[in-house]
Formats: sequence, C-alpha cells, structure tokens
Amino acid sequence: MNNNIELKSKAKKIKLVAFDVDGVMTDGSLTFDENGVEYKTFNAKDGQGIVMLNRHGFKTAIITARDNGTVECRAKMLGITKLFMGQKNKEIALNDLCNEFKVSFDEIAYMGDDLPDLCVLKKVGLPSCPNDAVDEVKDIAIFVSNKNGGRGAVRELCDFILKSNEDLVL
Repeated sequence: MNNNIELKSKAKKIKLVAFDVDGVMTDGSLTFDENGVEYKTFNAKDGQGIVMLNRHGFKTAIITARDNGTVECRAKMLGITKLFMGQKNKEIALNDLCNEFKVSFDEIAYMGDDLPDLCVLKKVGLPSCPNDAVDEVKDIAIFVSNKNGGRGAVRELCDFILKSNEDLVL
C-alpha cells in the first residue's frame, strides 16, 4: 500500500510534516521518577529522518497534548520548525501551521496514533500512523508504517516522502 502511485503523488505535494509524540516518536511508554518527572525514549533513526526532512527544506512540527521538557529538548536537537505542547485541541495547531507557513491541508503530512489525532488526520493530505496505532486511526491513515511507534515508524514516513520527491538528492 505504501508504494502505490497515488500515495507517492500525495507525498510529492508535502511541504510540512507534523508528528504526535507519545506512540509515534516514542513507543507510548510513560516513565516517571519518584518526583513525578517524566522521561521519554526516542529512536535515533526516527530523529535522523526528521533531520533529513529539515535539510531538504521541509517544515517540521510536533503537536502533542502533553507538556514535557523532554519533548522540548528533543525538538530543539532535531531542529523541529514548530512545537505545540499542551495542545488539547490539535486542530487549532494545524490551522496555526497553515497560516504561519502558508500551506494548505493537502500539503501537510501528519503521523498520529490515537483518538486525539483523528481531527488532524481527517484534514491533512497525507494522514499517517505507526503500525500499532488504534484501529480508528488506521482506518483513516493512507500511509500505515510497517514499524511501530518509537521503533522506526517516523523514519519510514520521512524516507517515503523524501524518496517520493525523486528530484531530491538523499
């Protein structure tokens, strides 16, 4: 499914790629220490995919309902263009991205994994999810990674978008 011509043509239109965090950039585990400090584990290959998107001129964004310093640190390390944390209504962030970067919904790819992502996935041009996303998300996604969240799903999407744009030198 991820290699068909129609899907590649949608990927060629993409100018901005946005991601949820828990269950997408991570495996969805929530780890806390005894003081309530939250820790997250990210996949290095996923991060390299985002770095490559940035290097090729794509805008990148994170839209997450949680507010976590680890996410802010990771976003800075990867050069994420725009970070939305504590975003309970992700559709507001999507509209802000369109306005700020002058892109239309069909020029945005979004990877989400759970019910709070549905409002964004229903609007974007390349709705995507990890293999272990909930069924409601998988029903909407047109790019379903072969990998799970935090285990290469982000990288697979990044590589697909980059390879679909054959004029880019990887």
